[in-house]
Amino acid sequence: MALNLDSKKVVVEEVAEFAAKAHSAVAAEYRGLTVTELTELRKTARETGVYLRVVKNTLAKRAVAGTEFECMQEGLVGPLILAFSMEDPGCAARLISEFSKGHNKLIAKVVAIGGQAFDGSELDRLARLPTRDQGISMLMSVMKAPIEKLARTLAAVRDEKEAA
Repeated sequence: MALNLDSKKVVVEEVAEFAAKAHSAVAAEYRGLTVTELTELRKTARETGVYLRVVKNTLAKRAVAGTEFECMQEGLVGPLILAFSMEDPGCAARLISEFSKGHNKLIAKVVAIGGQAFDGSELDRLARLPTRDQGISMLMSVMKAPIEKLARTLAAVRDEKEAA
C-alpha cells in the first residue's frame, strides 16, 4: 500500500527519533525471508532492545540525515531492514548475526557506529563487542586487581612475620 505524504513524514520522524538515540545501526537485505521469519526476527528484536524497521530507502535516507548514521546513505540500496541498537552498541549486530546463521537470506549490507559506515562483512566484529553488563564486569575486574594484589602482599608480609 502506498503511503501518503503525511504517513511518510510520520515514518521519517519515527526512524529519525530512534536513529538519534541509537548506539549503532545495521542495514540488512531481507529478500527471500517469509512473513513468519520476519515476525520471529521482530519478536527477538523487541526482546533484545533493538529497533527494527523496514523502510523505503528514500525515507530511510531522509531519516538518518543529520544523525551519526548519515554515513550509511550510500549503502541504502535494495530491500533493506534497519536495525538500531538501543541498549548497547553490539545488540543489533548480534541480532542480525545470530538470525542470519539460521536464515541465510538475511544478509548484512551496511554497519554503522560512531559516524562511520562499514561493509556488512564487519558485522561479526561489531557483534563481538561486550554487552553493557559485560563491559561493567570487565571494568570492575580491572579496578579490583590492584586492591587484590595489595591485600595478597600484606597477607604475605604478615605470614612472613608470623613464621619468623
